[in-house]
Amino acid sequence: MAGPRRDTRGIVDAPELFAQVRFRRREPAPVLRPYLEHYWLIDWDLPKPYASHLVPHPSVNLVFQRYGTGEDPGAGFAEVSGIGLELFTQKLEGRGRVCGVQFRPGGFRPFAPDRPVSQWTGRRLPADEVFAPPAPPSAVLDPADEDARVAALDAYLLALGPEPDPQAERAMALVELVRTDRTVRRVDELARIEGLSSRSLQRLFAAYVGVGPKWVILRYRIHEALERAESDPEVDWAALAAELGYSDQAHLIRDFTATVGVPPTAFAAH
Repeated sequence: MAGPRRDTRGIVDAPELFAQVRFRRREPAPVLRPYLEHYWLIDWDLPKPYASHLVPHPSVNLVFQRYGTGEDPGAGFAEVSGIGLELFTQKLEGRGRVCGVQFRPGGFRPFAPDRPVSQWTGRRLPADEVFAPPAPPSAVLDPADEDARVAALDAYLLALGPEPDPQAERAMALVELVRTDRTVRRVDELARIEGLSSRSLQRLFAAYVGVGPKWVILRYRIHEALERAESDPEVDWAALAAELGYSDQAHLIRDFTATVGVPPTAFAAH
């Protein structure tokens, strides 16, 4: 498995976020890497409030978090955040800390095998409602040493005892194919590659990813368009639409605007 991603796909205005907070990605223990993208750690101490924005990946996250103002660090808590269907906005102020676990698309089900991953889509709920034993916020959030926080995340996830699941592996491989191969643009193409009917592919994604394959294809297109808009203020949108498999430029603009909240040209100008 490759190490943590180094791209900023999904983060709206990544340079501004990194100027406001201390953001790191860390690798989990080797035995957990088949299921996890990475850990993501954020600390901040802000003189004034700041709102971060994210176009979510097709991933479930387990998030340990603490928000406070002034000298009060606030109480920590843990929650499971299912795949977000809309732009995610989080207001940060004062001092705080977040230690997150980003599961690979398809990699969450082995940790909570009793329910389809679609059960959590669009929801944020206390981790104790999903996992047993209960999640320990203080063990993860209290250590000043970053390595100790990573070790606490490893220990908790290993205690959950994920079991290898061939269907989870299949789902993870298919999502990775969509993410890396821009020629996969249609659900029926992906089903044919895998030797499945479109309906069977839909069922696999609902059970193990949490959203349908069409949603995953479209979301990765938007991530690509967002990254291009942030890196190149003079993007050729018609050419990019064709490259990403859109029927025309207007289709890309509609998807981008619906997801991010502004048209791509306005976003790039900003």
